[in-house]
Amino acid sequence: MNHWNTRFQSENYVYGKEPNAFLKEFQKKIKNSGDALAIAEGEGRNAVYLAQQGMNVTAWDYAESGLAKTNKLAEERNVAVSTELVDLNEANWHEAKWDEIVCIFGHFPKELREKTLQGVKTAIKPGGYFLTEVYSHYQLPYQSGGPQNLDFLYNPEEFLENFADWRIVHFFMGEVARYEGEQHNGLSHVIQFVGQKPLE
Repeated sequence: MNHWNTRFQSENYVYGKEPNAFLKEFQKKIKNSGDALAIAEGEGRNAVYLAQQGMNVTAWDYAESGLAKTNKLAEERNVAVSTELVDLNEANWHEAKWDEIVCIFGHFPKELREKTLQGVKTAIKPGGYFLTEVYSHYQLPYQSGGPQNLDFLYNPEEFLENFADWRIVHFFMGEVARYEGEQHNGLSHVIQFVGQKPLE
């Protein structure tokens, strides 16, 4: 049984039921529609929010307990979210499938991060968006959430270089306050990125 499957087995929602503040703020600006994919989605708070905004949402996670809570939250909020048990190491990134992909605090080893970002680039439709908020490599001393392993934290170059040929709609690295359930609490150091894939 993996670490996340164990963590999400509690009745309470470890990261709360409300969407990430950055996702909520920026989704109102881009007003996107169509098919959305939330990767490393955990217990579903962000996927359910996107469904509430009228998107057709699929949530990927490799914790069955997290996906079960996603379904429960979707039912509670009267929306539909498709859930798929996916290990990102083995993910199948179909070309030009999604209008939007979101990754909120999805942290993986560097090699898998690179593979995932390349998968995201492939799988978003021309004109579609990638939106993410993650902890930066400066996060460790803040002790407000996230991995305690530097290899799992992001550098800005990972976004700026991988998406250099996209329209960068928003980029930010710095301090924000995050209060999301039990695990994200207080001043944090994050990277926010929104990129739009060029129209072919």
